[in-house]
Amino acid sequence: MSNATAACALPYRPVAVFVGGTAGIGAGMAKTFAQHHNGDAHIIIVGRNRQAAQQLIATFPKPAEGVEPQYEFVECDASLMKNVRKTTAELVQRLPKVNFLVVSQGIISTKADKTEEGIDKRLALNYYSRWTFAYELIPLLQKAADANEDAKFMTVLNSHEQPESAIGPDNLNLQKNYSIGALFKFACTANNAMVESFAEKYPELSFTHIYPGFVKTDIASTSDDWKVRFLSPLASIIVRFGGVSPETCAEKMWHGLYASPKTGWFRKDSRGEEMSPKSISPESRNKLWDHTLEVTGC
Repeated sequence: MSNATAACALPYRPVAVFVGGTAGIGAGMAKTFAQHHNGDAHIIIVGRNRQAAQQLIATFPKPAEGVEPQYEFVECDASLMKNVRKTTAELVQRLPKVNFLVVSQGIISTKADKTEEGIDKRLALNYYSRWTFAYELIPLLQKAADANEDAKFMTVLNSHEQPESAIGPDNLNLQKNYSIGALFKFACTANNAMVESFAEKYPELSFTHIYPGFVKTDIASTSDDWKVRFLSPLASIIVRFGGVSPETCAEKMWHGLYASPKTGWFRKDSRGEEMSPKSISPESRNKLWDHTLEVTGC
């Protein structure tokens, strides 16, 4: 079944939220979703760049005559948890439900930058803000599930197996082992643990962590790290021969999301196919959960 066919088969008008949806993979996910539903969907793009969001929304299909378009942009710098909590509180106040919540915000940087909240900026985007969006929007996902509709969360990073020790209880803040490699392993493992923990605590919902593969985006060339920008032409050459467009990537990820059951936790590969992951121990997941509650202020 094609993604468009699967989307059209939904017996309701879906509400979808795309965090980091103004560029790259997030924009591809939002654009293809709008196309699947021929404009008959409520789409919220969350990000920093209003102009980019407006340009993206301008490419969305116009709904059928008599159907009011519902495309909107919500400004939020997701590197700060206070902004995420403010944004989610506003969404919970006014939205009737959320059927699909897709989070893909992130940066590529070698700089050890910390936000004003004392969180490494890379981890703030790649993990903590993603967790916070899921945690705070659970009530809206639950409303969709209560109506027997899809209520699915997807985080886009790297769902491949990583050492469980990457989120070890003695190094949750990475004070003992602070490096780019340690940050990457922590973020990937934390996202794996996140979907498993959320599914355990909210068994009526669906949580997925997916690996997008090599995708042709400008994330390297627009980095605020000069080292990454310097190497971006080389990265572009590599991705050009082995990468896919954001829209092609998005179709594969939508295949994975539409095909997932309405409940449970899943790790998907770059084709949208389910992997056979090893569960992370409850002890590690519980300690990470408590640590995340403290860091995010939830």
